[in-house]
Amino acid sequence: MSMTDPKPENPERPPRLGPRPLPLYLTTAMLNWSGSRLASESLRSGLPLLNPGLATLQRDLERQLRDSAGETAGSDAPDASASGPGASASGIEKETWNAFVAAVDQAILERSQDLLDAVLMYRRHPYVRETEPAPVAWRSGSTALLDYGTRNLDGPPVLVVPSLINRYYILDLRPGRSLLRYLESLGFRPFVVDWDRPGPGETRFSLTDYVAGRLDQALDAVRAITGKPPVVLGYCMGGLLALALATRRQADIRALGLLATPWDFSAGAPPVAAFLPLLRPFLTTASDRGHEVGTDLLQALFHMLDPMLVIKKFLRFRSLDADGAEAIDFVALEDWLNDGVPLMGPVAAEAFLDWYGENTPARLQWKIAGRIVDPTEITLPTSIVIPSRDRIVPPPSAEALAAALPHAETLRVPLGHVGMMASSNAEKAVWEPLGAWMEETIR
Repeated sequence: MSMTDPKPENPERPPRLGPRPLPLYLTTAMLNWSGSRLASESLRSGLPLLNPGLATLQRDLERQLRDSAGETAGSDAPDASASGPGASASGIEKETWNAFVAAVDQAILERSQDLLDAVLMYRRHPYVRETEPAPVAWRSGSTALLDYGTRNLDGPPVLVVPSLINRYYILDLRPGRSLLRYLESLGFRPFVVDWDRPGPGETRFSLTDYVAGRLDQALDAVRAITGKPPVVLGYCMGGLLALALATRRQADIRALGLLATPWDFSAGAPPVAAFLPLLRPFLTTASDRGHEVGTDLLQALFHMLDPMLVIKKFLRFRSLDADGAEAIDFVALEDWLNDGVPLMGPVAAEAFLDWYGENTPARLQWKIAGRIVDPTEITLPTSIVIPSRDRIVPPPSAEALAAALPHAETLRVPLGHVGMMASSNAEKAVWEPLGAWMEETIR
């Protein structure tokens, strides 16, 4: 597909704005690729490359350039291996060198074009999420409880708690990519919390408001509807909220499952920690004034985990058959990633300044409604699922939580943070053993 492709947008879906924040991704790509151009100029001038490990590559390139200019092993030209990195680069025949630089420039141009084409291919893709809507079982403000088990009215209830940052439907992405529908197929009655975008009356909500307020109420609703204590599952940030709920309401919960849930925020050297001094004034002001911390900023923070990840995955997407299953999976997941919701200032300040900045959970200083969230107090049967390829929640962070819980069973899976929910391997690697544990636990 070229940039001039006239394929119209699907009139039935809103225009896509992602990947968000696009200017950051494009800038990252150009800075990265331009480094090749700068490196070539350093090589030409005889300067050593900044990475000493590239010295061998430099000497090989010099030799290739001399050979292409008609030099032979028996010539009088100095040997780069003897003279040191960069010693002969300035002596390379000018025409040959210019051809090399032109090739570098052309490669940068072609890769830039490929990236822009990939973005347009994504934005123009006809995919529209079509799933069976789940009825609302309870609502308070912007928070709703969706009932995914109306075919299993007498089934064991499950309360699923997603992150506050991303939409709940990573748990029900599309047919064949739905943990919620899988649990329903086992006979459970899943309920999932849909946090949605904070409303006008929620601008100063803290984590206490979400846990001791909304989650308490959602748990009460599940118990009132089913007459049974549910298994509580929490994913990512939702795992921390579920843990906090469990410390308050153990008698009303059957078991606890924590999926890719962080605990020790100092483990794994999260890159966001280095930026906290810069973020602190902004987050403090947002917290004091009840301002939103928008999706683009949150995405930019996750971008620091692997600055070239988005570029690499979009370049790969461009090579796919747009109508194939792999491309559709990509678009579905990308739509979800770009459909995040903002955090209110007080929540953002707690999450970044307290969790990442002060490591309050692992230090047993994180409080909900004045009570310390202490996993050692949890006596419930507990399952911890730790994806080994998780970049968002480093495995050592989740391992610390597993070690702190007295009755935890740990499942380690060779998947990533999102892949454990949305990949083709998720059902076999995660959902099946999780479902088996739940079935065994409630017997």
